[in-house]
Amino acid sequence: MAELDTSSGGGKKGGKVRSKKVSTKVDLTAMVDLAFLLITFFMLTTTLNKPIAMDIAKPDKDDTSDAQLELRASQTMTILLGKNNKVAWYMGVAGESAPEIEGIGDIRKTILENKKKVMETTGKDIVMVIKPTSGAKYKNFVDIMDELLITGIKTAPAIDDENILDNEKAFMKQQGIL
Repeated sequence: MAELDTSSGGGKKGGKVRSKKVSTKVDLTAMVDLAFLLITFFMLTTTLNKPIAMDIAKPDKDDTSDAQLELRASQTMTILLGKNNKVAWYMGVAGESAPEIEGIGDIRKTILENKKKVMETTGKDIVMVIKPTSGAKYKNFVDIMDELLITGIKTAPAIDDENILDNEKAFMKQQGIL
């Protein structure tokens, strides 16, 4: 049983006789019980934050159907994830436009600019293709997905780590980020 003793020792001081004070005891058992009941109540009634997942579109290997989404090259931005936290990106078809190299932290501005250009010229949303290379780290992939979420890209990004074209690989080797 928990209790609080507030007695003040009593006894003689300096020859004067004082009357002995009655000790006061407060039983804290009920207070402890109430605290644990409240803690239990709030733990059981609280809803925890549920993780939010982002949709990712990845090509189906076994898909033999002819149903394909038609996209204009002017709508598509391809981002190649390389080593040393560097990315190479280009708009349109690979080989027709020269990729540009940026740091993973600088890509947000580029995504926003390209998103705006695509919306102004085509009236449609930009489509993102993310191609992680062997030199990229998992953190780079998570960072680029965060950037897509922050910039408000509405279409699910296409992740293609198997179909990196030879001219893309050659450019990244030449720049030292593959």
